[in-house]
Amino acid sequence: MRFSQLYNYEIAIFLSMIGFYVLVSRGNLVKKVAGLSMFQTSVFILYISMGVVQDGTVPILVDGVRVYSNPLPHVLILTAIVVGVATTAVALALIIRIKEAYDTVEEDEIHEQDRSF
Repeated sequence: MRFSQLYNYEIAIFLSMIGFYVLVSRGNLVKKVAGLSMFQTSVFILYISMGVVQDGTVPILVDGVRVYSNPLPHVLILTAIVVGVATTAVALALIIRIKEAYDTVEEDEIHEQDRSF
C-alpha cells in the first residue's frame, strides 16, 4: 500500500467535507458551531500546507542558502486562528442567550416558536 505524498491536502478536504456536512445537516446550534470550527480548521491546514517550501529554511539571510520558506501564510493563519476563536466564543455566547430566550437550541423549534408569536 502506497501512502500519498499529499496526505495533508486529503486531510484538509476530509475535514472540510465533514465540517460542511455537520453545518448543513444538523439543527442543533452548538453542533453547527462545531461544524463551522472544523471547517475553519481544514482551511488552516490547507493554507499552512501551501506555505511549506521543499528544502526551505528559515527566512534569515545566511551565506550559501538559496531557498527560504515564506512566513506570511503562517502569520496569516495565526491571525485567522485568533479571529476564529473569537468568532466561536461570540457564537457560543449568542447560543446561551438563545437558550435562555427560547429554552432550546434546536433551530426548527426556534422557528416554530417565532411563527407562533
